[in-house]
Amino acid sequence: MVILTLNCGSSSAKYQVYDWEEKDVLCVGVVERIGLEYSTIEQKSAGKEEYHERFVSPTHKEAIELILKMLVDPEYGCINSLDEIGAVGHRVLHGGELFKKSTLVTDEVVEQLKTLIPLGPLHMPANIMGIEAARKLMPGVPNAIVMDTAFHQTMPEEAYMYAVPYEWYTKYNVRRYGFHGTSHLYCSKRAALLLGKESKDTNVIILHIGNGASACAVKNGVCIETSMGLTPLEGLVMGTRSGDIDPAIVAYISSNTGLTTQEMDTYLNKKSGLMGLCGMSDRRDVHEAAKSGNKLAQLGVDMETHRIKKYIGAYAALLGRVDAIVFTAGVGEMGEHIRKGACEGLENLGIMIDDEKNDLSHCRNAETCISKDESPVKIFVIPTDEELVITEDAYALMNGTYDIHTNFHYTFEDPDYVNKARARGLKENLKKNPQLERIIALPPQKAACSVKGC
Repeated sequence: MVILTLNCGSSSAKYQVYDWEEKDVLCVGVVERIGLEYSTIEQKSAGKEEYHERFVSPTHKEAIELILKMLVDPEYGCINSLDEIGAVGHRVLHGGELFKKSTLVTDEVVEQLKTLIPLGPLHMPANIMGIEAARKLMPGVPNAIVMDTAFHQTMPEEAYMYAVPYEWYTKYNVRRYGFHGTSHLYCSKRAALLLGKESKDTNVIILHIGNGASACAVKNGVCIETSMGLTPLEGLVMGTRSGDIDPAIVAYISSNTGLTTQEMDTYLNKKSGLMGLCGMSDRRDVHEAAKSGNKLAQLGVDMETHRIKKYIGAYAALLGRVDAIVFTAGVGEMGEHIRKGACEGLENLGIMIDDEKNDLSHCRNAETCISKDESPVKIFVIPTDEELVITEDAYALMNGTYDIHTNFHYTFEDPDYVNKARARGLKENLKKNPQLERIIALPPQKAACSVKGC
C-alpha cells in the first residue's frame, strides 16, 4: 500500500508517493503555474528518468488528474494501479481554532475549511480544491488533512493573543496561529532523539529558514511560542515578506502613496523582505552579490541574521534551558553564512558554533552537529521532512490509531529509523565530501554502537 501526499499552493501542487511497507519514497513531483497560460510538471520516480512536460491546467483539478495519470505511467510512473493508493494526505495552511490536530476529511470538514478562507485567502482555496479533486478522482480512498497551524496550538494564551481589542479575537479570530507546524514537529522530535532525550524532556529552538521563515520555541516537547502570527507575514526577514514591522507603516505609506489595503498587503508579502531591500529573494543570489560588494545585499544578510539572533535570545529567555538550536528548510540546511551570522556572539547563552563544522555542513541528506564539542547547547542541522509527517498522520487516521503528537509515536522517533532515499543520496555526498562524515549527528545509542563496532 502507498500513501499519496499533496501540497496544493496557490499556483502549484507538490506531491510524493510513499511505500508504507518498504518505508521508502517511490516518487516526488510538482506541478507549477496552475491557472496561467501553461503549466509544467516535473516528476522523478525511483530508478527512472525524470519527466518534464508543459500542459494546460486551469485549476488544481486538471493538475491532479495529470498527477494521477503520471503515477501509473509505464515509463515514468511508480505504481501499477491507483488501487494501490491507500490514503491521501493533504497539507492545509490554516486550521484556525477549528482543527487543532490532523483529521479525516468529510463533507462537513470541507465546509468548515471553507469558513477559514478569510484567514488564508491565497492558499486555502487551493488547499480545498486539491482535497475536493482528490476525493472526486479517487472515490472511496480516505483523505486526511494536516494543518500547518496544529503544532502551535499548545501555545499559552499570553503567547498567542495580541494586545488589540478583545472582540477582534471573539468576532474575527485575530490571534497568533503560527505556521510550518509539520516541519517544527518533525525537527523537534528528531532533535530529542539526537540528544538522547524524550521529547517531553527536551527544550529546543527551531529555525525553519526558507523563502518563508519562522522560529519556534519548544519546551518539554510542545510549542510555547512561534514567530509567525495570524498569517505567515509576521516574524523573521524572509525572501519576499517583511516580517516584523511597525504596523503604523501601513497607514503611513498608504496615506502618502494612495496604495489600497490590498496593494499594501501585496507589497508586504511579495515585494518586501530581501526582495524589497536588494531586489533578490534567493539567498544564494543575495550571498554572491554581498560577496561582490553589493551593500544592499550585505545589508539584507545582516538584517536577516540579526533578526534570527534576536529571536534566539528571546526564546532562550522563555525556555530557561536550551538543549539545542536546530536549523532546517532550504536556507537553514544549505546556508552556512546565515547559520554563522545567527549564532555568532551568543557564547554567553552557551551557543558556540564551530566554523569548520558549519562550513562542512552543506547537505540535505544528513543530520549534522555544527557546534563546538564543548558547547553546552548543541547546534543541529536537520533536513526537514514534512511529507513524512503527513504520510504517517494519514496512515494512522486511516487505521484509527492517530492521536495528538504528545500521545503518538512516529517511526522517525526510533533510533534505528533510516530515510532510505536520503541514505542513498548521502553515499554520493560522501564520495564528494568525505569529511562530512565526521559531523554527522547520530542518536547516542547508534553512536555508541558505531564506536563499539556492533
